[in-house]
Amino acid sequence: MDELCCHLGLAQAELPAELGPLREILERLQHEIFILNAELATPAGQPPPPHRLEERHLQRLEKEIDTFSESFEERHAFVLPRGTTAAARLHVARAVARRAEREVVRLHRGQPQRPVVLAYANRLSGLLFAMALTVNRQSGFREVAPHYGT
Repeated sequence: MDELCCHLGLAQAELPAELGPLREILERLQHEIFILNAELATPAGQPPPPHRLEERHLQRLEKEIDTFSESFEERHAFVLPRGTTAAARLHVARAVARRAEREVVRLHRGQPQRPVVLAYANRLSGLLFAMALTVNRQSGFREVAPHYGT
């Protein structure tokens, strides 16, 4: 998650000024990842950290995924991870988020995590994917689905 937080900062630095609302989302996600990290680092049986992920954090992720995704003419299951520098950085962040999610699930097997933590870790990559597609669309970049028969 720490690595993901750094990648979000890189993506934010690459976003053009006209995509300021996306910059704000990335900064908010960085704050939320710090909350998540504190919760993940708290051993079972210890008092929970003063700040924890809440259902509202997850609901906001879901709403943002829907907002970004509804503007696409067709839903993309998979696309080649490329495009503008900012979008490519968001794709890297998405891949790191997926890896971080797998680590959260692994931790969950030995130290059970709250359902909102697991769901948040799962949906984070979906938001980053939708944001990458949005950034590319704003720049006029055309997404390409992978060709499996080459």
